[in-house]
Amino acid sequence: MASSNHLQLLDGWFSPFALRVKIAFNIKSLKYENIEETFHPKSQLLLQSNPVHKKIPVLLHGGKPICESRIILEYIDEVWNSAPTILPADAYERAMARFWAAYIDDKFFVAMKKAVGEEDEEARKPYVEELEEALVTMEGELQKCCREGKGFFGEEIGLVDITFGSLLGWLGVIESMNGRKMIVEEKHPCLVKWAERFSSNPNVKGLIPEADKLIQFSKAIKMKRKPAASAK
Repeated sequence: MASSNHLQLLDGWFSPFALRVKIAFNIKSLKYENIEETFHPKSQLLLQSNPVHKKIPVLLHGGKPICESRIILEYIDEVWNSAPTILPADAYERAMARFWAAYIDDKFFVAMKKAVGEEDEEARKPYVEELEEALVTMEGELQKCCREGKGFFGEEIGLVDITFGSLLGWLGVIESMNGRKMIVEEKHPCLVKWAERFSSNPNVKGLIPEADKLIQFSKAIKMKRKPAASAK
């Protein structure tokens, strides 16, 4: 039986949402057991732990499941509430962090997922344009932080940075598909420096999957979803 403080993460190496939890664990210096989900079929542990959505990540704390990455991040921050923190202490700043994290998932991630799913460049184009618009918006928000002398979307890596930064690996997939960089110095000077700082931070370094590996994973998933050729 799991102890009351035993931490387990139902993970998928490719998942930006599971990556968020691993970064949070590192920030809080928490030890945990990583359980790689099988998916084909989905494990009984996943189905029992997240019967509503049947998705990763799931945090098991003393055997009790917590689902959805942003909820998990807030849970970790509340339970292990000593510094460094993931959400700001100020109520307004905390609300703003939640707003931008939701924007990233609702706007940026949704467009990214659709773009990765399209093989045809023309079909992919409107989703790439949505991504470019979102990048301009995030650059504008980050510039405010830069003017205040901050290197991240807060004083240190927090909810917004983790939410956005967890998508950098998959952004690399889209860059490879399109043959060009998405975050560029001319349009996004603050984001370029932020991405470098985020990726090289000790709590993040080595965790973001390489784009080539994600591309191979994406191709394998697409092949599985294609209907089998009818028998002759």
